Amino acid sequence: MKTSHSGRDATYADADSVIYMAIDVTEATFQAEVLERSATIPVVVDLWSPRSPACPPFSAMVEKVVAATQGQVYLVRVNVDESPQIAQAFQLQSVPALYALKDGKVFDGFMGAQPEEVVQKFIEVLLPSPESQMMRGLLDAGDEESLRVALSIEPGNSEAVVAMARIMVRTERATEALQLLARVPENEDVRKVAASARLALDPVDDFDTQLVELLATVKFDEVARQKYVDILETMGPDDPRTAKYRKQLTAALF
Repeated sequence: MKTSHSGRDATYADADSVIYMAIDVTEATFQAEVLERSATIPVVVDLWSPRSPACPPFSAMVEKVVAATQGQVYLVRVNVDESPQIAQAFQLQSVPALYALKDGKVFDGFMGAQPEEVVQKFIEVLLPSPESQMMRGLLDAGDEESLRVALSIEPGNSEAVVAMARIMVRTERATEALQLLARVPENEDVRKVAASARLALDPVDDFDTQLVELLATVKFDEVARQKYVDILETMGPDDPRTAKYRKQLTAALF
């Protein structure tokens, strides 16, 4: 094992020779490595100081416990002497300290060196249940059969609904796709797939021509307005025409 508080990432190999890395985070990288990443995986933040003799052995133990999760938890370390704003954000009073974040928010935490069994329980709470692991496997598979199983387990799972709806649109089942999408709250992915489904029911060959024709009636015709928006959703934000046509829609409506 190699453990370092020198500002470099610490690496070590577990029993299966899988390399694990504890990432050193600064104020410049905290947003991406902690807040944004915690939307997809639990992030554990080890707050330490080179002035504290309790920090190195505690960090080594935390690294070992997190490594045992085999990538289900993401570990970062923060030198609070070099990143005082992060320490202030956690209202830090002593080091070492350990915090867990999920979806950009603090889930749990404690200050002061704790024994390994306490850290293990702290980490175990963050791990996905067997049920959620099975669901993740079905979603990652992404085929229609797997998605149907996922929806039988969790009918309102937005990720499964959107993935299944995409398959339905591709296989000329747009009406079924719209019915399925109605199960879940609207978000960007839902809007985009719903727009594709509606356009599949009323195909548009030339987006530019259709948008110009629809623009004259969008203020008074809800169907025309919805079709205009559906075309923009299908074109997507990366299409250079989208911003221009959105401005024209706003001008026509207001």
